[in-house]
Amino acid sequence: MFSLNIDNSPSADESQLYDLVVVGAGAAGFTAGIYASRDGWKTLILEKESSGGLAASTHLIENYPGFPEGIGGPELMENFQAQAERFGAVLEEFDAVQSIVKGADGIFTISTETGKNYRGRAVLLATGSEPKKLGIPGEAEFYNKGVSYCATCDGPLYKDQEVVVIGCGNSGLQEAEILLQYAKKVTFVEFLDHSIAEKVLQDRVKSHEKTTCLFSHMATEVKGEQTVTTLVVQNRETGEAVEIPTAAVFIYVGYKPYTDFVEGLVELDKYGYIVTDKEMRTSLPGVFAAGDVVSENLAQVAVAVGDGAKAAVAIREYLQNL
Repeated sequence: MFSLNIDNSPSADESQLYDLVVVGAGAAGFTAGIYASRDGWKTLILEKESSGGLAASTHLIENYPGFPEGIGGPELMENFQAQAERFGAVLEEFDAVQSIVKGADGIFTISTETGKNYRGRAVLLATGSEPKKLGIPGEAEFYNKGVSYCATCDGPLYKDQEVVVIGCGNSGLQEAEILLQYAKKVTFVEFLDHSIAEKVLQDRVKSHEKTTCLFSHMATEVKGEQTVTTLVVQNRETGEAVEIPTAAVFIYVGYKPYTDFVEGLVELDKYGYIVTDKEMRTSLPGVFAAGDVVSENLAQVAVAVGDGAKAAVAIREYLQNL
């Protein structure tokens, strides 16, 4: 006996005119999708990769309200998706949006890299951000060969081995907690002379017997043969170079917003994030933004959810007045 799982969820229809096209299937995008589809608006959510955004790559989320013991990022985002689809939102994954054009009739045409063109009366940009690269020798060459930006994804590969985490902010320490479950030793390399992470994270990670911290150090080169074998770091105070033997380098030095495809369409700040008003409206009427992609925003799931809800209410008002 065996069971056959068939995906009966509706597929996007290019010929349809959607009330709302959401670009990005993370916490902000799904929240807006829940609100809009529950209101009866025909809603399409487009995602260039698999759904869930950065939250889905987080092993355990402890500061999202309603889960006293915390909840796994993948599980939380699966719940978001199921709720949006329950109310009728349609999700299309693995197709990146390349351009958005507003026609003379006020209708937006959203074109993707696979050549599809969707039409929408309103657009929400909830594209989030991607991990920044260091740009040092060996980083690109050894990507997926020991260089990683996701401990949740790759941590189990390094059981009983020594690894390095670059960056002692919240992301670096959160992901390090996963690595500490598998690795024999975790060495932290931080450019600053201190950690800017939440104190509870610092206390948990720094007190762990497997950790070593190198503050005021900067990574300068990743070395290896078939895979990573060494990270070269430089002491910023003395200039001394140190080679750290390691099987993997996990990099957490900030994020870059996914906004290249909307340059010239909406106003961006000097860092490439989207500028909005308090109702999540951008500089172009009919285009809204929410979540980590918004200028001067706090990259937290709870904030993204709030943004998505505010945007959905503003979108409702916009659509009602067309």
